[in-house]
Amino acid sequence: MLLNGNKILQLLAVVVLVMCGTMSVAQADGADGKYDGANHGKTVWMAEINVKFQQECSTCHIAYPPGMLPTESWLKIMAGLDKHFDTDASLPAKEIEEITAFLVDNSSDYWGAELAPMRITETDWFQRMHNSYILSPDIWQSPAVKSPANCPACHTQAERGDFSERNVRLPK
Repeated sequence: MLLNGNKILQLLAVVVLVMCGTMSVAQADGADGKYDGANHGKTVWMAEINVKFQQECSTCHIAYPPGMLPTESWLKIMAGLDKHFDTDASLPAKEIEEITAFLVDNSSDYWGAELAPMRITETDWFQRMHNSYILSPDIWQSPAVKSPANCPACHTQAERGDFSERNVRLPK
């Protein structure tokens, strides 16, 4: 079957659109569909990998995926559990050692120690993805959200480590 010029152009346009769509999904998501902007290629795995981490950290907030912060950040956080964001989150030494090892093994390697943020919300990638061009600043005042640290308010699969845009539902 021979294609005329218009058919060739239409076919080429479809191929280009499909390729662009595939590239944008590949750039936004890891191979398993989890957003990996925090670590530029290293997948943000579910926090359920370490039961002790999941158990201890999720009593007050979601157990944030370790790949959202660099090693140095997790070391600082774990060294200061007695003053963990104005809360005493102290743990026995053995649990601190186990959780710290898990966090370090699965942390991002993107930042250097001198730039290690203490909060995920302080990272450049978080601020880029949640800036006022994308979200109204009023979203943080919503009773359903209250804080940028409340990921599950908008990211419906946050507890599973999935922060992809296709699972975002902004509260009304």
